[in-house]
Amino acid sequence: MSGAALEIKGLEFTYPDQTRALRGIDLEVTPGEAVGIVGPNGAGKSTLALTLVGFLRPQAGSISVFGIPASRKNIAAVRRRLGLVFQNPDDQLFMPTLFDDVAFGPLSMGLSEDEVRRRVKESLSLMGLEGLEGKFPNHLSGGQKRSASLAAVLSMEPDIIFLDEPTSNLDPEGRRRLIDQLIKLEQTRIIASHDLEMILELCQRVVVMDEGRIAADGESLGILADAPLMARHRLEVPYSLRPDHRHHFPLEGTPHQREHQPPP
Repeated sequence: MSGAALEIKGLEFTYPDQTRALRGIDLEVTPGEAVGIVGPNGAGKSTLALTLVGFLRPQAGSISVFGIPASRKNIAAVRRRLGLVFQNPDDQLFMPTLFDDVAFGPLSMGLSEDEVRRRVKESLSLMGLEGLEGKFPNHLSGGQKRSASLAAVLSMEPDIIFLDEPTSNLDPEGRRRLIDQLIKLEQTRIIASHDLEMILELCQRVVVMDEGRIAADGESLGILADAPLMARHRLEVPYSLRPDHRHHFPLEGTPHQREHQPPP
């Protein structure tokens, strides 16, 4: 593909209580990029995600997805190209079974039964959820819900995936599994998160948002290792990038390192 996958110009959004969540956002993402969006609470990251898929209508500015303007008449076409994975999986999983949730998007596109089943099978397989098709979504673990939400988006076969805080509330094993799944994806990925270690691992580029504006945009390592920049925007340098981080670990063989063993 040529040209921009996502192009945002002068985007403005103000909530009814007069909170200005987006203040002139300009952003271009090229096909195949993995872009991390970081910033403190209230920076506008989630608002940006909701405007991209038309859940919120900006008061000014423009959005285009692979050249398609995100107008009211085009919103269905935009949502076929750009999928949003919500921060809370329970906002995305609402059908009686996991199969139904993942099939919902393809069915709404008017696809044949065979094509729907193919997409559901492939999406669940990619997310490691084979065999759980008949499960009630509320009976899934937190990590499985995250993977199921992503599977529901992947079944639409979008070109861009926007993930809002994908690792929040996951235990270390679930977080690792989700990151490994995200690494395999070939789509353009935009990931908004406070998990800066995950952003560093997955994204080649980082955009810093603060108070509804883009404060910095550049190569991930350069942005995330810039302590003064991070501090100005109420963020911290990821632990793995701190020069002295190794010095905080106990020496090998100390009692602090020994795994607790249950009594015989």
